[in-house]
Amino acid sequence: MTTVIAARLRLGWPWLLLAVIALSAIVIPMAAGAQIADFGAALQAPGSGHLVGTDHSGYDLLVRTAQGLRISLVIAAICAVAATLLGVIVGVGSIAAGGWVDAVVMRVVDGVNALPHLVVGIVIAALWRGDPVAIILSISLTHWPSVARVVRAELLSNAEAGWVKSARLAGAGRWFVARNHLLPAVGGQALVAMIMLLPHAVWHESTLSFLGVGLSPDRASLGTLLGQARGDVMLGAWWTLAIPATALIVTALIFAAGGSIVRKQMQSPGGQVW
Repeated sequence: MTTVIAARLRLGWPWLLLAVIALSAIVIPMAAGAQIADFGAALQAPGSGHLVGTDHSGYDLLVRTAQGLRISLVIAAICAVAATLLGVIVGVGSIAAGGWVDAVVMRVVDGVNALPHLVVGIVIAALWRGDPVAIILSISLTHWPSVARVVRAELLSNAEAGWVKSARLAGAGRWFVARNHLLPAVGGQALVAMIMLLPHAVWHESTLSFLGVGLSPDRASLGTLLGQARGDVMLGAWWTLAIPATALIVTALIFAAGGSIVRKQMQSPGGQVW
């Protein structure tokens, strides 16, 4: 019993922290209400009036960071889900079709995977600068090949399983087997892949916004806050960079820790996601 409880706690602490972070990103802006730029209070150091200081427009930096974190998390979640779905569809379809189709699809996957993700993401995001949909497309369309490879590898290991052979001997077609037998078998791997994509999506969204091809500066995200902080740091306002950067690093590390724990649990004998 003690071992089971300990295993649950080891798996649960990253998600508990993420729940706290996500809840803070929602509650803090709601509690603060609508903010109005106050240039007379710009770049105030952390203190009793503003816990972590203000930015160059006089906004409370804690509230702005919470708003930016909320937007970054939402975009990252959408990107991870979209990339995972696309990867699963390609991986399952490739195995189901088999033959030369599978070979061609894998060469396409290799080609896309060989492209520098950040450069391709910048090109796509720059075409519709400031549009959240462009950011989602730029991240999703560059991160699905890794999911497709994981799914295909898992399907190859299950394709010769006894229950799959029995279905084929009973007269089941390729797509029936893929839909009813192979697709459910990759659910766990797809979940792990999606979780592992979340920190990448957070970093890429922040990088695109930091480089000026992501969200517009009036929309608070971790990337836009970091981009605006470049000039503020030269004026000695170190907190405008330190607070959003800390939020970004901590969030990405917790996502990565949670994904690693889930992956180890899935790979262990009889492992399951609690």
